[in-house]
Amino acid sequence: MSTRRNRTRRYLVKGGTALHGHVRVSGAKNQALAAMCASLLTDDYLVLENVPDISDVESLGELLETIGATVERLSPSTLRISGKGANVFEAPTELITENRASFQIMGPLLARHGFASSAPPGGDVIGQRPIDVHLSGFEAMGAAIGRDGERYVLTRACGERLHGARLFLDYPSVSGTQNVMMAAVLAEGSTTLVNAATEPEVQELARLLNLMGARISGIGTQILHIEGVPELHGATARIMPDRIEAGTWAIAAVMTGGDLEIEDAPSEVMDAVVNKLRATGALIEEREGGLRVAAQGTPRAVNFQALPYPGVATDLHAPLAALLTQAEGVSIVHERVFDNRMLYVGELRKLGAEIVSTSSSAVITGPTKLNGAHVRALDVRAGAAVLLAALVAKGHTVIDEIYHLDRGYERLDHKLRSLGVEIERS
Repeated sequence: MSTRRNRTRRYLVKGGTALHGHVRVSGAKNQALAAMCASLLTDDYLVLENVPDISDVESLGELLETIGATVERLSPSTLRISGKGANVFEAPTELITENRASFQIMGPLLARHGFASSAPPGGDVIGQRPIDVHLSGFEAMGAAIGRDGERYVLTRACGERLHGARLFLDYPSVSGTQNVMMAAVLAEGSTTLVNAATEPEVQELARLLNLMGARISGIGTQILHIEGVPELHGATARIMPDRIEAGTWAIAAVMTGGDLEIEDAPSEVMDAVVNKLRATGALIEEREGGLRVAAQGTPRAVNFQALPYPGVATDLHAPLAALLTQAEGVSIVHERVFDNRMLYVGELRKLGAEIVSTSSSAVITGPTKLNGAHVRALDVRAGAAVLLAALVAKGHTVIDEIYHLDRGYERLDHKLRSLGVEIERS
C-alpha cells in the first residue's frame, strides 16, 4: 500500500464555473472497505477490482498489514489480499480511530481465530455510532464480550465455532449488519438477521461472501438467512460504482447550472436522489452506462429527510443542502440517521447561506448569493458540501482539512479540473 496522504493540505477554489463534460464514478468506498475486511475470512487470495484510490482504503490496508495480512496493489484500482498471515488479533488504536470501517475486522477475526480486540470505531464526527448491534450479535452467537480499558475484547470458547442464532437488530446499521454477517458465515448452524440493513453495499458484500463459499439468502431484504460453513475460499470480485460520488456529481451539475455525463453512475440504486433532483426541475436521463444530468434554470426548493436505503442517503444530506441554498424558496431537511450530521451548516453560513438549524433539521432559504471565504471540511460529506458551495461562490474559497475529502473521493481535484474548474491543492 502507498504511504499516507498529508493531512495538512487545502483547496483553493475559484467559483463561477458551470460543470460541463464527462466524469467517471470510482468504486464504492463503503463496499470496498467491507470487502477488504472479508479477506480475513480465508487464507486464499481475495482479488478486488475497481477499488477507489482513497485514504480510507490506504489506512485499512495498513491495518490489515499490521495484523499480518498481505495487501498488494496490482494496479491503481486492483488489490490482492490474503488473510493467511494474520496472527495479531488486537487492532492498533490509532488505525481503528481513523476509519470507522476498521471495526469490521472484529467479526472475521472472532469467527476464524476466536479472539479479537479493538477500540471503538472512529471516522467522521457526525454523531453517535453505537456498536451495540455488532456486540449483541456476536454475543448471541456465543462470544464473550469484555473490556480492557477503552478496548473491547471478544472471545469464544477454545476449540468451538460461533453458533447460529436468530438476531433482531435494534437499528438497521450498515456496518453492524456487515460485521455480524461476516461472523455468521463461519458459525455452526443457521443465523437469521432480522431488521438487517438493505443498502446496496450490504447486498454486494453478501454476494461476495457467497462467491467465497458462504450461504446467504434473502439478500436485499431486511431478513437475512445465513447457513454457516466451515471455511471460505478466495475469489475475484469487482467493486460497484459509488452511488454517493455519483449523487454528488449529479448535485454539482444542477447546482452550477451545468450539464454532465456521469459515467458508471449506478442509477438503479439512486432513485431517491434522482427523484429529488427532478423535483428541483433538473433534467435527468438514464443512459447505458450512466446518467446525464442537466440544470434547467434556477432549481426549485424541495423538502427531504435522510433515511436508511432506499431513502435519501445520509451521505448525500449535506451536498443536497448545499444545492438548496441556490433553490428558489424555502426547503426543509431532516436527518434521521446520525445525530450530528449538521456540521456543514456553520461552514455554509460563512459563505453566505441562509440556514436555520437544530441538531437534526434545517430550514434553508434560497437562492442566496454566496461569496468566497475560508472554510473547513469537517467530515467527508460536509467537505463535499462546502466544495459544492465554493463552485458557485463569487471569488475564491479556501477549504482546509481536505484530508476528509481524500477519505471518500478519488482524485477529486483532477476530476474537477477536467470539467473546467479552477482548483489548486496546496
